[in-house]
Amino acid sequence: MQRHKRSTSTVRPANDMSAFHGIVRYFDKLEDGTRFALSRRPILYALVGAVGIVLVWKGVWEMAETFPALDGPISFLLGIGVLLVSGLLVSFFIGDSIILSGYRHEKKLVEKAEREVRSEKDVLDDIVVRLERIERQLVKGANDTTAPLY
Repeated sequence: MQRHKRSTSTVRPANDMSAFHGIVRYFDKLEDGTRFALSRRPILYALVGAVGIVLVWKGVWEMAETFPALDGPISFLLGIGVLLVSGLLVSFFIGDSIILSGYRHEKKLVEKAEREVRSEKDVLDDIVVRLERIERQLVKGANDTTAPLY
């Protein structure tokens, strides 16, 4: 009877991807808890966010200073290129609502006549009235099983 030799190779470390997923999961839960806690204190939440944003940009600025080639126009052109390639230039600096209003040939709010603004308000008020009526019917229907829900 032959005995099986144990492998003398070293034990392989745990799957790197599962470790990565564990780290991501940990920070995801940490973020959820932090957002939940800070959402109850909006001023503190805004201050924490502002400090974080400033520190990130301070780090970016200081890293860019270590590369002498990233001075003036080169830095500007490289930044514009990164924003264009990533699709962030237009959406960040102009905004989706302005782009969509241009496609729809809508006027800016300041250009709309008071009559147009009032008619949009009337439509929205009508929608609110209809939703309230539906809500009353649903509540009534929940209490009265014989009432039709329409």
